[in-house]
Amino acid sequence: MRLDLYNNSWYNPGGGIIKRLLWFFCNAVFLQCRWNPSSTLKIAILRFFGAKIGKGVTIKPSVNVKYPWFLEIGDHVWIGEEVWIDNLTKVKIGNNCCLSQGAMLLTGSHNYKQETFDLIVKNIILEESVWIGAKAIVCPGVICFKDSVLSVASVATQNLEPGMIYQGNPAVIKRKR
Repeated sequence: MRLDLYNNSWYNPGGGIIKRLLWFFCNAVFLQCRWNPSSTLKIAILRFFGAKIGKGVTIKPSVNVKYPWFLEIGDHVWIGEEVWIDNLTKVKIGNNCCLSQGAMLLTGSHNYKQETFDLIVKNIILEESVWIGAKAIVCPGVICFKDSVLSVASVATQNLEPGMIYQGNPAVIKRKR
């Protein structure tokens, strides 16, 4: 790996530099801070910055969202404490999903096979009624199909089949939900 050759100049996070700087400040003050328990205020700020958010959404304290303009959240979604949505590209969360405390949705990684350590970005989709357990990680490009569960501290590196419970690193099917 040659980090002196690393170049992700092709990547454009959108929004423009002023919008990204303003979002960085608002994210730190209103979403990441523990003192703001108000989902209503967090949702309003996320929508202001371009997130599409449905009704009945709960966003707990200490949540981190990289770029809200790449975020779509359905109705009646629960986002627990210290969830990190590292969305360098689109993240879509369907209706009635739960992201438990400390869960991570990671849309970016690097190509370890290339000396230049190239940036890789891929969308994440959580279909309806998906549950991502505490401290679990969903990796770039993964689709969690309807009613799937990723249990505590597990890592989804491939798509999760509908109605199945996954556990481990990498996550494997344990049983039907």
